Amino acid sequence: MVRKKWHSALLLTVLSIALPIILLFSVGTGPVAIAPMDILAILSDRIGLLTTSINEQSQLIIESIRLPRTLMGIMVGAALAVAGASMQGIFRNPLADPSIIGVAGGASLGAGIAIVLGGVLFASIAGSFIHSFSVSLLAFVGGMLSTWIVYRTGTTSNGTSVATMLLAGVAINALSGAGMGVLTYLADDTALRSLSFWQMGSLGGATWNLVLVCAVVLLPATLVLCRCGQVINAILLGESEARHLGINVQWVKLKLITLCAIIVGVAVSVSGFIGFIGLVVPHLIRLMVGPDHRVLLPASALLGGIILTAADMIARTIVAPSDLPIGIVTALMGAPFFMSMLWQQRQRIA
Repeated sequence: MVRKKWHSALLLTVLSIALPIILLFSVGTGPVAIAPMDILAILSDRIGLLTTSINEQSQLIIESIRLPRTLMGIMVGAALAVAGASMQGIFRNPLADPSIIGVAGGASLGAGIAIVLGGVLFASIAGSFIHSFSVSLLAFVGGMLSTWIVYRTGTTSNGTSVATMLLAGVAINALSGAGMGVLTYLADDTALRSLSFWQMGSLGGATWNLVLVCAVVLLPATLVLCRCGQVINAILLGESEARHLGINVQWVKLKLITLCAIIVGVAVSVSGFIGFIGLVVPHLIRLMVGPDHRVLLPASALLGGIILTAADMIARTIVAPSDLPIGIVTALMGAPFFMSMLWQQRQRIA
């Protein structure tokens, strides 16, 4: 037991050190390379700790483009990883991920409506200000609406059925896919290109306003989920056992599912659809420290931020000066790992 606690503490320490390091390298990586010491000098000058002569071009690149992009990537990656670990615990299913309850499908459909039909729906009735936020707004609304439908479908007076919610999530995702197909058919060339790139995910649209949204919504929701490790551990023992321990299982399910829905809705609304982070990262942590959610959730948050930031570094350098959609990079990183995990499990069963 002591050795396991020491192992968990070591992992959290290593990840906590690695996160600011990857942040520093991410801010310095791109078509214009910036040395780590120059980055530290620029940031120190900005917050008033140290006044030095700095390169104005490098300062503009860091403050306007790379720093908000990196900070948003860390928060989105951490939030998706924690949501994935929570979903796997709630549903007691290692294949669960944040999209399993239909929130990602609903958010994608909402964003698709805004991209293809937004000019008609928003420009004439709400003005240019609302129209500029229509994709993020409808993506969030679509994600929350789909989650509400799935939850209401799976909930009766006797409680919430996990199996029914899973099936309802599959139905919502299928319906959302059909809706995206209709929008793809109706879209003109410009909207079709925007729709395709949005579905592949990107952090290229990061601004300080979006970073603020993530800081106000994603950070608190992620921190609350990280504090629910003990409760999720109890649910893993079985719902009846959790009730005997004094846990209001119905309320806990509603709370956790709502937080996960908010996280995924906001993440999809600011960065598009980014897959495999919520599925693969929790499995990586389990391989290292086991299934204890008191460690699994915070470690997943740290590793999720690290992996998504690393993927973004690859996305913006591998085909520089263009940006490769980050969803492609995470799929290329996550799919082989997931297949290797399934192969190892097959070998153990055999």
